[in-house]
Amino acid sequence: MSSVTLNNIVKRFGTFTAVHQANLEIPEGAFVTLLGPSGCGKTTNLRMIAGLLDPSEGEILIGGKRVNDVPIHKRNLGIVFQNYALFPHKTVAENIAFGLKYRDVPKSDVARRVQEALDLVQLPDVGSRYPKELSGGQQQRIALARAIVIEPEVLLLDEPLSALDANLREDMRVELKRIQAQIGVTTVFVTHDQSEALAMSDKIVVMSAGRIEQVGTPEEVYNTPASEFVANFLGASNILAGTCVSRDAKAALLDVPLFGKVPVPADKAAAASEGAAAKLVLRAEKLVLMAPGSDTSGLVTAEAVVETVDYQGQTVRYFLRVGDTQLQAINMIDGRPFAEGQSVIAAFRPQDCAALAGA
Repeated sequence: MSSVTLNNIVKRFGTFTAVHQANLEIPEGAFVTLLGPSGCGKTTNLRMIAGLLDPSEGEILIGGKRVNDVPIHKRNLGIVFQNYALFPHKTVAENIAFGLKYRDVPKSDVARRVQEALDLVQLPDVGSRYPKELSGGQQQRIALARAIVIEPEVLLLDEPLSALDANLREDMRVELKRIQAQIGVTTVFVTHDQSEALAMSDKIVVMSAGRIEQVGTPEEVYNTPASEFVANFLGASNILAGTCVSRDAKAALLDVPLFGKVPVPADKAAAASEGAAAKLVLRAEKLVLMAPGSDTSGLVTAEAVVETVDYQGQTVRYFLRVGDTQLQAINMIDGRPFAEGQSVIAAFRPQDCAALAGA
């Protein structure tokens, strides 16, 4: 059963079209992330689901019911914004209880539900405090408690982690996913952070310029990108022009000038047509640097020269020169990194590639 459905949604602001023909099915209980750069339309879609914006065309269904004309306060949605929007003059308990006032919840049940929400976000003893007395991470949890205490049909999260520092953000994304899984609420999460989307989502909706580029599991969108935009936005990729010289049930054989003929698994090369131009997608972490003379059995290889070394602690990012082309490789450090100017072998396994249709 779909908890949220977008059917041919278009949103215009004057002559500017922010969302183009969006179609999306969000399963009940799923954690779905709208991912993309600023201005891609992800927050506009979230605000239309919430009822904060009206679509110019199309329909929105929640729980199978059309809600285009249903006001926000009647949609039974929990919403957490980027700035948390807590009332500074109310206690934590009063902030959490705010939404219950308008839902005819008996007073005898309000305190119990507020405490249950505090327990869920692992802040059981802060009900009497005020927001200014809490850290950023604690305020984020209280905003989440306020959103879930009403037992919403859908939870909407608009970049709720972006105001936190890097370490706390990583901790909170684990905590947020734990809470969502525990209560089982359908969740729509908006972010521009690829690592958040990959770590937290059941499905990722990648958007660009108001259009949905791809919908899939984190593994699908990362390992089998549907477009060059998706390949470049989720991680660092080398995209090499070539030709699909043949294909069968097992693989598409791409002829790539830098590396020769590369058999790409058929399930990662659906867009490549025999005899047509194609593009090889090779993730930077799948391109491994090896010392000359190393055993390269089963690998596709090319001679390369290290141009730049970007040391990152556990890993190092290399910029390489292969012929007239610059490539990226991100490798775990085993001993000392290769040095700038050093000759190396750039190698990868064919099964680690994907293929796109050529331009």
